[in-house]
Amino acid sequence: MVARQPQRRPVVLLYERMVEAIRTGSYPPGSTLPTEPLLAAELGVSRAALREALILLQEDGVITVRRGVGRTVNHHLPPRGFEFLKSLEALFGQGGPVVVRALARGYEEPTDFSTQHLLLPGSGRVRFWESLLEVGGTHGCLTQEWAAPDDVLGRVLPQAAEVFDGPGGRTASLLGLLLDAGRHLSLTGSSSITATTLGRQRGAQLGRPGDTPALLVTQVVRLDRTPLLAAKHMLPPGVPALQVWHAR
Repeated sequence: MVARQPQRRPVVLLYERMVEAIRTGSYPPGSTLPTEPLLAAELGVSRAALREALILLQEDGVITVRRGVGRTVNHHLPPRGFEFLKSLEALFGQGGPVVVRALARGYEEPTDFSTQHLLLPGSGRVRFWESLLEVGGTHGCLTQEWAAPDDVLGRVLPQAAEVFDGPGGRTASLLGLLLDAGRHLSLTGSSSITATTLGRQRGAQLGRPGDTPALLVTQVVRLDRTPLLAAKHMLPPGVPALQVWHAR
């Protein structure tokens, strides 16, 4: 599953603009979009940018392209959510109030997980955060996040350390702060989802028995080919649903 950072470049802005036009009825489900020249003129954009946005719309299942018919708007649009890169507190926030409780904020030696996903050297220390997300008063998610080394982050986002060490660090996730501070960056994220059990330690943190089934979401956020953040999110049963949508 790959997600894009919203509002980072003109093509993504155009994509969002077209999705909103579809949702509001300017291009209703079942209708055929105008030809590229007409659509580019209507939207006041270049055909090159439009073509890229149309490719994204097709990949995300918003439109279907048929030879001899053209581009048709699908009847069932993907929900707003995981098609764009967002922090879990933002996604859970659609289902109720979210509180991010800081369990750990500091540096640690690289683990096998962080070394693999952040391409770390064998020595040194990296920023590590552990947080408990409470959704509507319920323990909804245990999150562990590792950031790329400070010198790597500093090259692409000089204010990163200041933001992470500021007061927001106690009430937000690393990803939430990274997305907020890096609005101008074209960040992408990839995730995998596996079924597991909480285990004794995580179960205690979430107030559940260790043999409770759960979903483990691993996530890596990159700028181009440079990984900036790796995370594990443990989701027990009973948390608000997260919409996950896949497209070919």
